[in-house]
Amino acid sequence: MNREIWLDFLRVTACFLVMIVHSTEPFYLGGDGTLVLSATDAFWVSVFEGLARCCVPLFVIASGYLQLPLRHSTGEFFRRRAVRVVVPMVIWTVVYALVWGHPVANFKGLLLNFNYAAGHLWFVYMLLGLYLIMPLLSPWAEKVSRRELSIYLGIWGLTLLIPFVRESAGGMAPVIYAWDGLPAPALFPLWGEASWNPFGLFYYVSGFVGYLLLGLYIKRFVPTGRLMRVLGWTLFLVGFVFTCFGFLQRIVASGSFPVEGSVELAVAWEAAISFCGLPVAITALGLVLVFRSMPEGDTFSGASAQKLATEKVSSSGKTGASAFYRHIILPLSTAGYGMYLMHMLVLGPVSAWLRSRLDITPVAILGTALLSFVSVGLIAVALRRIPRVGKWIVG
Repeated sequence: MNREIWLDFLRVTACFLVMIVHSTEPFYLGGDGTLVLSATDAFWVSVFEGLARCCVPLFVIASGYLQLPLRHSTGEFFRRRAVRVVVPMVIWTVVYALVWGHPVANFKGLLLNFNYAAGHLWFVYMLLGLYLIMPLLSPWAEKVSRRELSIYLGIWGLTLLIPFVRESAGGMAPVIYAWDGLPAPALFPLWGEASWNPFGLFYYVSGFVGYLLLGLYIKRFVPTGRLMRVLGWTLFLVGFVFTCFGFLQRIVASGSFPVEGSVELAVAWEAAISFCGLPVAITALGLVLVFRSMPEGDTFSGASAQKLATEKVSSSGKTGASAFYRHIILPLSTAGYGMYLMHMLVLGPVSAWLRSRLDITPVAILGTALLSFVSVGLIAVALRRIPRVGKWIVG
């Protein structure tokens, strides 16, 4: 089976964008939970969040593109996912439980949820939830028409407006709606939701499942080429503008600098950069179209990785980028899940060290992301090459 080489580039990019997001967070999360020291910090935080917030949707779109419809039986699909995803997650969950916080308390809580000190692990639980419903979606995905899939994506698109509808209806003031007990700002109930019923009208067609269907739609019905590339860049820029300035506007509206408050204040700001909000979705879709529609003949084409690996570089250098793909992108892509799992062990100390020595916010953010990406990439690739056990550690 041919390898979709552009997806390797996309995954590596998404992994770097994750590190941008986590390198940015210390500049608005601090103190009692929320702390932005200056207008300059607010601007750069908004810029980097606008650029990088699409990272998680990119991973899910790639999963939908590759996995739907399923190529294996349900049992085989779950077996493969367990080896690829669950075992490494368990290993690194134990590592975080031992390293951060109080190990005894951490292990007691692991049966119920991830260690909150390793908050990025929420992504794995969300992804496993998507895997649970993929066998249900797969038969439909095999025969769905473009019109039917477009209708469902249109409904899902409406749900991407829900964060902004909630904000408009409920404002920033809390409303009693704490049915789940999580430490989060109260949500204004919409369309059938109530304190006794969180499962409203759009509950089952909202969230990350839409990105799975978007990946399927792109694979089945979206062409490639220059027009799609131009459209992709346009969507990316539009999404970036709305994400960036939406976040910045909320910070500025919260008062004079330094802006301080509980963590609920930052969570309220993040409505503008919600992973399942329209601006971020537009940004993610744009990047996918850009990567998928790179000029033919580049290493981004759909040629098989095996053919590319044995390809000789022409005198014109047209295929010279294949060496970059073979030696850099492909190893990082295959170790990308492990990079995601372990990166906070490196990024946290790197961020603290750079912030104590640099007072130029964009340099500190980019420096943290780059140093963490390179360090974690080398570690993950090396671990994955350990015979027999490497794949169990990093996926």
